[in-house]
Amino acid sequence: MQDIQDQTISIVLAGGHGSRLRPLTEERAKPAVPFGGKYRIIDFTLSNCLHSGLRRILVLTQYKSQSLQEHLRDGWSIFNPELNEYITQVPPQMRTGNQWYAGTADAIYQNLNLLEQSGAKYVLILSGDHIYRMDYAAMLKFHAQHNAVTTVAAMEVGLEEARGFGVLAVDHEQKILAFEEKPADPRGLPDNPQCALASMGIYVFNLDVLLEELLADHNDPASSHDFGNDILPRLIKEKPVFAFPFGSQEGRVSQDRYWKDVGTLDAYYEANIALLDPVPSLNLYQRDWPIRTYLPQSPSARTVPGEDGHDGVIYNSSLAGGTVINGGMVVHSILSSWVRVEHAALVEDSIVFNYVTVGAGAKLRRCIIDKHVNIPAGETIGYDLDRDRQRFTVTEQGVVVVGRHDGFD
Repeated sequence: MQDIQDQTISIVLAGGHGSRLRPLTEERAKPAVPFGGKYRIIDFTLSNCLHSGLRRILVLTQYKSQSLQEHLRDGWSIFNPELNEYITQVPPQMRTGNQWYAGTADAIYQNLNLLEQSGAKYVLILSGDHIYRMDYAAMLKFHAQHNAVTTVAAMEVGLEEARGFGVLAVDHEQKILAFEEKPADPRGLPDNPQCALASMGIYVFNLDVLLEELLADHNDPASSHDFGNDILPRLIKEKPVFAFPFGSQEGRVSQDRYWKDVGTLDAYYEANIALLDPVPSLNLYQRDWPIRTYLPQSPSARTVPGEDGHDGVIYNSSLAGGTVINGGMVVHSILSSWVRVEHAALVEDSIVFNYVTVGAGAKLRRCIIDKHVNIPAGETIGYDLDRDRQRFTVTEQGVVVVGRHDGFD
């Protein structure tokens, strides 16, 4: 009997602007933004596919996709096309007209030919810009067992947080009775009124139903061509649509129930820095579900004595390969590959991307530094936010973000 994974084609939506992450997304799409010192955001979704036994994956790209395409080429060319396995990036081909993707549903509609040619029975639709672990095979099994036409992955969130999600109402068998996109007054759960059931934007469709719904959506002039706004509310009224509980005991990944949409600079900063907690909510050292990525060859990170003979100092920090602490100090920070911290420099509560040099005596506090930035000797960032706002991006929570092309006084 054919495994359900072999009957499934996966589509990763990876073309979003990520405008709230600027300036980190000025040169790259949101799924290509670095995370945790060595990963890209999309690595989490693709690793979930890999460990779930899914071997046919289309990555739909659009916005500033060069960095993402290079990452897919270098880190994810791991399948054998002769066995009908692939991770293929698909740029907008404008097969249905002279326009870019107009929404999540339209992105897939414009590539219907790829679905029709796949021979798949099921379509798994994923976002490439969330941080989480999940066994999609368990969700596919749930979908088949419930004879669903569509299954939506869902998780419990607080009522305040639920205002930013599509909220589901379900019966005791997890059949979805109603769906409301980003409600002003979310409905609490009967057994937990302080929480609501939120859609995670992860869907399983029977292919024939998806084709039918996308054709109807394309021909609807009033549609915004979005799954949450248009496809799901209509489908729930007509056909059996179920909610799969995220973090259930099904599946073989250890259940940490961690899921983050790092859609703002503050959310991105907090999710990264939380990796340094003594027991982080997201355990990247979990050996039964490792996150795959691409890493260039580099020597081990090291400390060396600075000009005064004192060695580099590291407290509760994460350092990637090629990093050298040359008599400087790194405190509660995440440093990516090939970072150099010079004599008497201080990097504290900060996230530093590849190929950054922090000059002698410079001080960084609560910063995100994009790649290829050279911090001048003696510079201070994060200590005078009024001054920093004149030069850089400063978030609501006071994190200073230095973009790749930001200059210095």
